[in-house]
Amino acid sequence: MGTIYVFFADGFEEMEAFASVDILRRAGLNVEMVSVTPDEIVKGAHGVPVLCDKNIANCDFFDASLIVLPGGLPGATTLAECKELGNLILKFAEEDKPMAAICAAPMVFGKLGVLKGKKATCYPGFDKYLEGAEYTGAMVERDGNIVTGKGPGASIKFALALVELMVGKEKVKELEEAMCIR
Repeated sequence: MGTIYVFFADGFEEMEAFASVDILRRAGLNVEMVSVTPDEIVKGAHGVPVLCDKNIANCDFFDASLIVLPGGLPGATTLAECKELGNLILKFAEEDKPMAAICAAPMVFGKLGVLKGKKATCYPGFDKYLEGAEYTGAMVERDGNIVTGKGPGASIKFALALVELMVGKEKVKELEEAMCIR
């Protein structure tokens, strides 16, 4: 199994980003936090700074097995404007590799056209950016190798859906028990 890359931009939603990184790492997966801004220190929507592992300018993503986009504003907008990330998403879509986005970030996939004919969810009001998708409004939606989440309240469910996608339901059950979710 390769590396899971979670992308950060100033204004990211802390709950969504940190729940994804934490739960994926609890599942024993290799997760790297990548800044799409010039600095590796990125500040969340609620003022929480994080030191990312890498900068997108220094990554080739040859070992990427999953890409994850947290929401939050203006973080999701900055992700949508990042050409390197856009090219990576299009490559993943072409190769039918797993990718995920939550809250406002599914708009990044929508604007690139990778949600056409797929079920998807996002933060209410951002569904207008999910070009060609069937908006469901669910907390978490999985259609093939694409997982989308509604917002901060869906953070844990979203992250567990990513664990299921990557390593299966047994690991999800194990984590739910260890984290007192069950």
